[in-house]
Amino acid sequence: MKIPLTYSLRNLRTRKLTTALTAGGMALVVFVFAAVLMLDEGLRKTLIDTGSADNVIVIRKGSGSEVLSGVERAKAAIVEGQSQVAMGPSGVGLLSKEMVVLITLVKRDTIKPANVVIRGVSAMGIPLRPQVKIVEGRLFRPGSSEIIAGRAVASRFEGAGLGETVRFSGRDWTIVGVFDAEKSGFDSEMWGDVDQLMSAFRRPVYSSVIFKLNDSEQFDAFKQAIDDDPRLMLEVKRERQFYADQSAALSMFIRVLGLFLSIIFSIGAVIGAMITMYAAVASRTAEIGTLRALGFRRTSVLVAFLLESLFLSFLGGLVGLGLASFMQLFTVSTMNLQSWSELAFSFTLNASIITKSLLFSLAMGFVGGFLPALRAARLGIVDALRAA
Repeated sequence: MKIPLTYSLRNLRTRKLTTALTAGGMALVVFVFAAVLMLDEGLRKTLIDTGSADNVIVIRKGSGSEVLSGVERAKAAIVEGQSQVAMGPSGVGLLSKEMVVLITLVKRDTIKPANVVIRGVSAMGIPLRPQVKIVEGRLFRPGSSEIIAGRAVASRFEGAGLGETVRFSGRDWTIVGVFDAEKSGFDSEMWGDVDQLMSAFRRPVYSSVIFKLNDSEQFDAFKQAIDDDPRLMLEVKRERQFYADQSAALSMFIRVLGLFLSIIFSIGAVIGAMITMYAAVASRTAEIGTLRALGFRRTSVLVAFLLESLFLSFLGGLVGLGLASFMQLFTVSTMNLQSWSELAFSFTLNASIITKSLLFSLAMGFVGGFLPALRAARLGIVDALRAA
């Protein structure tokens, strides 16, 4: 005979205090586990969404990032002349030669300095990124000391708001617009005219060349042509892949740290669940003996007590996920280990994280409940009734 599920649920309701305490401990662990996964997903989503599927980025081979890259004007001209570059309605190539440097600004809330990306873009720089939209003010005028700031920069750094002025490279630059990039990495950048910025920073070379393919299937042909040209020594990547690679180092750090913390906390939660279930077995010895005398097999007793632990952990998992979901309301910032610049992003919860968190909580419940359930199943009928 099988013991009904309601038996396990009723026993959890009977022990309300211990149930709440044990579930609370598991909820804390699941909260930490889910928050780490959400942080990692938010980081990856922010950077991957920065790129467009049909855009290609060209940087110096071996540089790894735009900040460290240098593309000479002659090489940029060769890239611009390739047949795979899409043409706009006016016959102008959908290509932007860009410069990326870091400056230091002071945060509004902490008065601490942090690195911010300054990106010089060509006329096609914004049309190549349809997710970038001016939400306050206007676009900078080419040939002027005007720049626009991403929403995250404008709200977090002194002098970066609309109408304010920042000073770098010996010049004052006026913020004439604030743009929204749909929570992508561009929200953490400031943009201006590439020629003006190159002159101000005395940079003779571009950092990168970004363009749109006239046919997405021609990426391999373009990459092969650049790789085969010994004059260039350039690296070609799809823009989305490039920004995905930018998140790799920080993502790995977050995952390793989060896994370490989750393991430490989960050991405590498993021990708590084990103590709770051992106490339940000790207080219900006569009950176990009665169940065995009524004809319930050892496996039925084992399953019943194991289900109690699993129900307990599942409840803790739901509570932990519920708490973690509120983290989506917050935006955090950290240093991108690839570009060494400030990057703002939000926690992101999705179906995969929900599934992993619940499976993690059930695993804790199984590990914490198996030995006590096994002890309950091994109690003999006579010994159990005599102990009562």
